[in-house]
Amino acid sequence: MKSFQGNSYLFGGNAPYVEELYESYLNNPGSVSEQWRSYFDSMQVVPAADGNPQTRDIAHAPIVESFAERAKAGTLQPRVMGGDAATARKQVYVQQLIAAYRFLGSRWANLDPLKRQERAQIPELETAFYDFTEGDQANIYSSANAFFGFESAPLREILGALRETYCGNIGAEFMYISDPAQKRWIQERLESSRAKPQFSDEKKKRILDRLTAAEGLEKYLHTRYVGQKRFSLEGGESFIASMDEIIQHGGTQGIQEFVIGMAHRGRLNVLVNTLGKMPSELFAEFEGHHAEDLPSGDVKYHQGFSSDVSTPGGPVHLSLAFNPSHLEIVNPVVEGSARARQDRRGDVEGRQVLSVVVHGDAAFAGQGVVMETLNLAQTRGYGTGGTVHIVINNQIGFTTSDPRDSRSTIYCSDVVKMIEAPVLHVNGDDPEAVVFATQMAMDFRAQFSKDVVVDIVCFRKLGHNEQDTPALTQPLMYKRIGEHPRHPQALCRQARSARASGLG
Repeated sequence: MKSFQGNSYLFGGNAPYVEELYESYLNNPGSVSEQWRSYFDSMQVVPAADGNPQTRDIAHAPIVESFAERAKAGTLQPRVMGGDAATARKQVYVQQLIAAYRFLGSRWANLDPLKRQERAQIPELETAFYDFTEGDQANIYSSANAFFGFESAPLREILGALRETYCGNIGAEFMYISDPAQKRWIQERLESSRAKPQFSDEKKKRILDRLTAAEGLEKYLHTRYVGQKRFSLEGGESFIASMDEIIQHGGTQGIQEFVIGMAHRGRLNVLVNTLGKMPSELFAEFEGHHAEDLPSGDVKYHQGFSSDVSTPGGPVHLSLAFNPSHLEIVNPVVEGSARARQDRRGDVEGRQVLSVVVHGDAAFAGQGVVMETLNLAQTRGYGTGGTVHIVINNQIGFTTSDPRDSRSTIYCSDVVKMIEAPVLHVNGDDPEAVVFATQMAMDFRAQFSKDVVVDIVCFRKLGHNEQDTPALTQPLMYKRIGEHPRHPQALCRQARSARASGLG
């Protein structure tokens, strides 16, 4: 036992085995066990000296193999490819590789905070599928009119840029859009920034403030009103940062009224932290002081609200629709209200009034009224100049966490493909990515007057209504949730980012 206690899995004799595991992890994190993946993940997130996240390590073996191949061929210097038929064919393959990432990159994206699903193998996203060898990785290929940011680069750099852009914490779906101008706009917006936000210190501080407010309210309600139904937002707090960005960014675009519709999940948090309802009024409703004011059969998490808030573009009016019926039936109500306000203002293009609809993942995929409402989105008589859809995707709906049992589509948002609306799937544990995706959605809607979807993939820490025990029906999922940090990783990372920027 003493010899085992003095040993370590990092003992020198285990180095080849650990190195092989690490190489496999760098190529595909899902190829190693969860314990090793967690250990290797911790090696990738050490902050650099300037406070920014450190660049993720890349696999070493392909580089070694590349040098070996080039040495055998006697061409140690990178070559600019072009001229003969063989190199011209490989240049075409580079364009196909770029197109493949635009089409399929979202399937490899890091979207699930719980890391429950292993990343599927997609041959089209590997260079070997196009007959490239490791020796080709250093060769320089043209990416003109294909990838924004550089006209030519080594294949390894092009591949890294593609993976960074389309397989990070944002997975974009847009290549089914038939309008080339819309596709080009999204490509340039994502590829020029590598889908990475570059926010100012004040912006980061604002995001941290919204996350803290959202998490703090949920924690207080859970402590003071134990067991009461509230349909909490715990696990999806970055949604509040998204709503804040919609309002603040919309104000700078000239929008003067927001008509918001949503179901139960996170509604109380939106009332307090987005619309500015006094917490004391909410607490009084929990304690039954205003029960006589509620209509027969109605409850506090069905209530609507309206308020005026300040934005950089001036004051705006917010209106949260009442939702006494349940789920997605509020959608046509919100669209009708927004259209009526636009008609009253003479807002033909929908520049002054914006409809925002918040969905749950299971309801978005399962409620027929969603498709019926979308079908009217581009019509002359009912269109509102584009709606921003936010999906609080807690990956479970009511009781079902396996997509194979809950729907027949890959994503819960696939119904919007019928109107060719782009979808930005985003990891809810990365609040800056959530805000970046929301900002991009608002700009797309302003540019093209079309619907757009932000799918925030998160989780639900407690039961459907705080009175059931989801671990009974989904034990594996809720084991992962139980091991997730009490404060979201998003909040911890945001705090570190703020400290690095001298904000706290």
